[in-house]
Order: sequence, then C-alpha cells, then structure tokens
Amino acid sequence: MKEYPINIEAEIKYAADWAFLRNPEYGNFDNMGGDCTNFISQCLHAGGAPMNYTRDTGWYYNSLADRAAAWTSVEYLYFFLINNKGIGPFAKEITIDNVRAGDIIQLAGKNGNYHHSLLVINMRGGEPHVCAHTRDVYDIPISLYSYEKARCLSVKSYRV
Repeated sequence: MKEYPINIEAEIKYAADWAFLRNPEYGNFDNMGGDCTNFISQCLHAGGAPMNYTRDTGWYYNSLADRAAAWTSVEYLYFFLINNKGIGPFAKEITIDNVRAGDIIQLAGKNGNYHHSLLVINMRGGEPHVCAHTRDVYDIPISLYSYEKARCLSVKSYRV
C-alpha cells in the first residue's frame, strides 16, 4: 500500500464552496443528528482520500442507505481515522496548539461526549479558524464555540 498527501488546498476549496450549501451527491443529516461529520468526510474525500469499503469499520458513502457509520458519526470517524491501517485517510491525535489547515477538531460538551466535527481552514493569531455544517460557518475562530474539551486530529495522508 502506498501513502499520498491529502490535497489540503482542494479540501479547503471544497469547504469554501459548500460551507453554506449541501452537495446533492450526499445526504443531508441536519435533521438526523447533524451534518458536521458528513461535511468533514466530504472535505477529506475532496482532498483525494479514497473511500474504504471495509464492512462495519470502513469509511464510505454511496447513499443514505449504503454508508459507513464513520462517514457521518463523530465517534466512528475518530475511531476510523486513528485506527485505519488500510485504504483511506488516517490520523494521529495532536494538541490544539499543533493544529494546522486540513486538521479536524472535535468538540465535547459538559457531559464529555464528543458531538461536533470541524475542519481547520487556516490559522490566524495562533488560533484555528474553522468551517463546519449543522451550524454552518466558514472561517470563524474556534474561540466562538462553547465546549468543555477538544480533540484534534492531524490528517495529512491517505493510503491506496
């Protein structure tokens, strides 16, 4: 298997193009728990990351009825990216001080459950600026969010 870098510029362009819209090639999960992780998965795929069709533990989207949990669920995406040894994107957990454009931040509330995924699109003044769906935003500082914990994933490569 070979590793290739994610095209972060393509990922961020996709985020800019679709931040306030929904791509009709994918389902809209706003009324099914939120569209944030679906949007992050779309951005990773736009950056070149191929889908992983491993049954039960993969990362793919064909339709609303044929998709991996990791495509749309905060926790399953985290588990897939951290543990993926096969085809598709993979990540390592980093501190928020080390995030860069193209990385993912996931937020947890007071109950400790991670519930929201955001894409870092740039750094300004040492602070990550993010893009997300559900509450659609583009290029806002992470400090505008209210959260108890944040975990950060550096996703720079994928395997084919």
